[in-house]
Amino acid sequence: MDIGAWGFSKHMSIITPAILQNLYKPLSTSHKGQNGRLLVIAGSHRYHGSLLLAIKVVSRIVDLVYVLVDDFNRKLIDDLKKESSVFIPVAKNDLGECVERVDALLIGPGLDGDRNITKILKKILKKYYDKKVVLDAGALRIVDPLDLHSNCVVTPHAQEFEHLFDCEPTPENVVKMAKYYQCAVVLKGKVDYVSDGKELAENTTGNAGMTKGGTGDVLAGLIAALIAKNPPFLSAQAGVYLNGLAGDRLYKEYGTFYNAEDLIDELGRVWKQNINSSPIPGERDGG
Repeated sequence: MDIGAWGFSKHMSIITPAILQNLYKPLSTSHKGQNGRLLVIAGSHRYHGSLLLAIKVVSRIVDLVYVLVDDFNRKLIDDLKKESSVFIPVAKNDLGECVERVDALLIGPGLDGDRNITKILKKILKKYYDKKVVLDAGALRIVDPLDLHSNCVVTPHAQEFEHLFDCEPTPENVVKMAKYYQCAVVLKGKVDYVSDGKELAENTTGNAGMTKGGTGDVLAGLIAALIAKNPPFLSAQAGVYLNGLAGDRLYKEYGTFYNAEDLIDELGRVWKQNINSSPIPGERDGG
């Protein structure tokens, strides 16, 4: 790929395992809540699996997971509460207080065009500018890109990228849009491209088995969980790398015969070998 004409070839990089060494690791002396609090705004009657997959990922990484409960997903949440106890339901009246409490938000997986969500999304991006936010799927169809800011990560595939930014989904435009809207952009595809407007990172992990439904929800949950305790650009790079690495391990074992739930299970093994294999801060040299 010739990127020299773009004027930032020296800032082009391939994501490698080295990126994982920069991620936050929980202290051995930490208490509940110190290793991440995340609010999820997701799910609908039509797309109920997206919320569940995202929760399954984030609850394995951050300490506390909150989920907004409103008309668009109330029945879904009631059903999920019978199946899972790893999240805390939040009523719409308590949304502001919850946003203040958390480190980051994930907005979008499984959302289905509810008008109230558009208002909620705009208010969060405008009023809580200091909060880190990952926008995926349904949120990308309703967000005004002018509301994005430096604490945002957007995770579009090619069609979503065209809709959101009104331009072709090319590596060059990933950089341009990230720079113009002052956010981190993850363009998902056979090769993933990640930019903060200054650098462009290329991720080559992943395979054809990851075209299945739900794998994008897993990635969004993974990036959102990472962003709770890490910078947005780092979280985006590490997220696409880890997600693809888990998929590659599954492909080596099963070919394309795996799904999003298998991907979550494999992420656990990838996490242990690539992140928790190094000493935990506070436990080095008897510290």
